[in-house]
Amino acid sequence: MFRVVQKLVKPSLIKTTKLNQVGHTSSHQSIFPSLSTVRFYSSDDVASESVSSSSSGLNLPVAIEMIKYGFGLARAQKSSESYAQGLFVMEQCLSATSTESENTKGVILLAMSKLLSESGDLNEAMEKLQKIQDLGNSSLGVRVAAIEGLIGLKLELGEDITSSELADKCVELLKTGSEDSKTSSGEYEVLQTRVNGIKGLVELVNGSVENAGTSFQEDKGLSGNVMLSHGELLHATGNLASAKEFYQKAIQEIPEADNFGDLHSLATCNMVPVEVLLGATCALGQLEAHSGNFSDAEEILTRALTKAEEHFGPHHPKVGVILTCIALMFRHKAKLEHSSALLIQEVGLILVLL
Repeated sequence: MFRVVQKLVKPSLIKTTKLNQVGHTSSHQSIFPSLSTVRFYSSDDVASESVSSSSSGLNLPVAIEMIKYGFGLARAQKSSESYAQGLFVMEQCLSATSTESENTKGVILLAMSKLLSESGDLNEAMEKLQKIQDLGNSSLGVRVAAIEGLIGLKLELGEDITSSELADKCVELLKTGSEDSKTSSGEYEVLQTRVNGIKGLVELVNGSVENAGTSFQEDKGLSGNVMLSHGELLHATGNLASAKEFYQKAIQEIPEADNFGDLHSLATCNMVPVEVLLGATCALGQLEAHSGNFSDAEEILTRALTKAEEHFGPHHPKVGVILTCIALMFRHKAKLEHSSALLIQEVGLILVLL
């Protein structure tokens, strides 16, 4: 599966350029738009953090607009400098938020961790996520997203024991948060399904297939990440037909855009929609290869490669993960067809990775 292969390809951390290497503070101030020139509107979903005045700092709708602006700057060039500029915008946003607005702070930290993860700085990304645990009055959804993101990064780094401990911590967090008056019963059920899904993924990666199976329930509305994890379990146990259905459903239903306004569907790092979509597409391609449908597998994996290059840039480690999947597909095909030409194609892909 995609996430299992991804663990084998260790990401080379692309350290974000320090702000003092990009330019002086005055040059950064020119990329930070004046809040007085932009009009923002609140919604019922985020009305709990009222529209801010100059004394109370930024409110959530304003912060979300600044987060979008920061991501736009970072992805414009996908360079160390552009990522540093995007991170600077989010740091300014965080410093302008009052200490009482813990949900807003949590959302900004989730966004910063996502940006750092995308740039390759996984250690800094995890540091931001750990800070969210100190926000005791933040939404249950914010804290679940933070632990979920930490688990995803730990799995990516091959730290399976730590990821298992974090999964247990996430389960306990949900139990203690069951009396949270700010979380409705419907929202709590959604979070419970997500927590069960991440627990199941950790069990699967650690080889506890039976325990993983108890974490998934088909009769509930599942998020894209849970559908992908359930599909991976079915794939691992040889139920390819059902796994294919879950992968296809995940691909169809996952929104590509992030939604920082809904505090109970937040995600970060490698748990964000675009990465789950890539994971489901890559897993489907691998499944087709395992089934001997190599033309379909090649088409699907090529689509995943194109999407990864568009989103991350051509030299990102996760592009290398998909290239590895394509190389493994050619190897499997070559063995079945006894074709030396396909083995040469695989060697060519490995050289690209190097």
